Amino acid sequence: MPFVVTEACIDVKDGACLEGCPADCIYEGDRKMYIHPDECTECGACAVACPVGAALSDDRVKDQNFIDSEAAFFSEVLPGRDEPLGEPGGATRLGKVKADTPFIAAYQK
Repeated sequence: MPFVVTEACIDVKDGACLEGCPADCIYEGDRKMYIHPDECTECGACAVACPVGAALSDDRVKDQNFIDSEAAFFSEVLPGRDEPLGEPGGATRLGKVKADTPFIAAYQK
């Protein structure tokens, strides 16, 4: 898992990271953004662009639940969907995903 979007993004979703990402690997969930682990090139542009410091390299994430949730967003069936997102091939093509992982949906700041 290269980069992970953490707590600071929940219910904020500024979107600056979307513009900064050359790989188009940041997907918009209902409450936060998610970085596809296989599409991310580890360039760090998301971390530089994020005004709230939510995008971190996985080795800097203190809560393992955020790392697990980031992977689950793409590998598990999300509420309101019939199948996992899997390898959607770019966030722009897919558009906003109106769902979150159970961890993020229930997360209280």
